[in-house]
This record gives sequence, structure tokens and C-alpha cells, in this order.
Amino acid sequence: MRQAGAYSGVMYWKTGPHSLPLARIKKIMKKSGEEVKMISGEAPIVFSKACELFIEELTKRSWMIAMQSKKRMLHKEDVASAILATDVFDFLIGLIFNETAATAGDVGESENISVGC
Repeated sequence: MRQAGAYSGVMYWKTGPHSLPLARIKKIMKKSGEEVKMISGEAPIVFSKACELFIEELTKRSWMIAMQSKKRMLHKEDVASAILATDVFDFLIGLIFNETAATAGDVGESENISVGC
């Protein structure tokens, strides 16, 4: 029997061939639509790696913005700025403004994240 890492290029670490929980990924995949009924064992592994790459890229871009502001800690405002500054992340813009509106309601503020683009 072949292992996923043997042919997919997935590296093995202490936790196995992935660092994100495959069961959770599979659960999210099944929730994506009624049409999704069967998911192979390899699909969540590919999604896991894709998620890792996505997180790495967004973190790198967010960190560059934090460094430009002479900050040594990454804040959600830096992530929001990276999302707004990168066309590829446009699908996340609604998430930024929805979260800031919810946070502003809790704190009593009414402004969205200010971004100096």
C-alpha cells in the first residue's frame, strides 16, 4: 500500500505528513455543499498543504507591512492591510469589514480598520 507522502511530495514531521487536522478539513469539505458526498483520503492532504501555503503567504505579506510600520509584532491590522493591498486576497475583504464591525460593536467604536495603502 502506498503512503501519501511517497508520491505527493508531502514531507513527514513529528505529527505526521500534515500539520493541520485532516478530520477537520474533511468536515469543512463535506459542509461545502450537498453535492460533495465522497472525499478521497488524499484530497484533505492536498487541502492541508494548500492551507499551509496560504497561511505562509499571507503571513509574509502581513509581516512586511508590520516591518514598514516599524512594528515587531504582527497585529490583525497588518493582516487586514495585506489583504487589502493584494488582489489575490480580495475574497477576504468582506471578512475583514464584518469582523471589524462586530469588534467595533463590542468595544463601542464605529470605525473600520484604517489602512494606509
